[in-house]
Amino acid sequence: MKKGNQKRFLICRIDRIGDVVLSTPLPREIKKKFPDSFVAVLVRKYTEAIYWNNPYVDKIIIYNEEKDFKSFINQVREITAYKFTHAFMLLPDERLNYMLFLSGIKTRIGVGHKLYQFLTFTKFVDRKKYIPLRHEADYSLDMLRKIGIDVESIEPEIHLSNDEKKYAEIFRNDILGNHKFLVGVNSTSGNSSPNLSIDEYRKLIQKLASIKTLKVVITDLVPPNEIKNIPEVSYPMTKDTLRESIVKFSALDVLISSSTGPMHICSALKVPTISVFCPLPACSPKLWGPLGNKSVVILPKEEYCKNYCPGNPKICRYEGDSGVNADTIFDSVLKFLGIKN
Repeated sequence: MKKGNQKRFLICRIDRIGDVVLSTPLPREIKKKFPDSFVAVLVRKYTEAIYWNNPYVDKIIIYNEEKDFKSFINQVREITAYKFTHAFMLLPDERLNYMLFLSGIKTRIGVGHKLYQFLTFTKFVDRKKYIPLRHEADYSLDMLRKIGIDVESIEPEIHLSNDEKKYAEIFRNDILGNHKFLVGVNSTSGNSSPNLSIDEYRKLIQKLASIKTLKVVITDLVPPNEIKNIPEVSYPMTKDTLRESIVKFSALDVLISSSTGPMHICSALKVPTISVFCPLPACSPKLWGPLGNKSVVILPKEEYCKNYCPGNPKICRYEGDSGVNADTIFDSVLKFLGIKN
């Protein structure tokens, strides 16, 4: 399978949707440096659609999440067959680390200082406790810099086929009707980031739906009960696969959400976003913000964080006088779309 001195790269990102989206610059930047190289990605089954139709990826390998020894060995054999020369492990994972080691990949690069990396002679990049604070995509690209690849762009990208673009246009026209703008609202975050309360989302959705030029769609796969069946609002993604949702996201004029997977999907599609963020370093827009699209980031008041931060940003709902609520987001949407209320 290996041809002469061809460089053969494996990019491993076996975590969540947003993280996988932010790995998409790697294949592109590798192909710029080594256009004749072979590039594969190793991802979980539920995120593979992010890489469909990507012109820089030659193979998508599905990570076997079964924990038994047979599954481990079968995955090692599968990886070995591709004769990779380089592997990048973007998320520290001991099981995956040993898979790559036993697959005979000469150059393996991981993140941080793990004992299992030391035992397997794995090279590493160090984020030095996020000082200075950079974007997650930029940190990931340090792995390419480690082997001498100059990075031109850190922007993520998702590629649609021509048929998907046509479907997105049909979907948009059908659901938009006589309205002018298609506004998506994604209320859930899988507890991956600070978020508004669901009651505040309901208030926001109702305010948006009252504007005649706006058509509001809820993009949650499983919308919370509190925001179901709101008049004049559509719920077009409840039965969708991830790829089907991606295509529909591409039809939006703007997506409103917290820092979560759908926000990163939209940024990779160059769809505008309005996003609620927390200023703490682990949640900061400097680390996790949208890249490459038109975007608005809404942060709470500095005084609010000083006085009311719960310590765990995942349980923060910006309640009280935070400056982050349905009214401020509503005003941001109207300003962004150039609508006078």
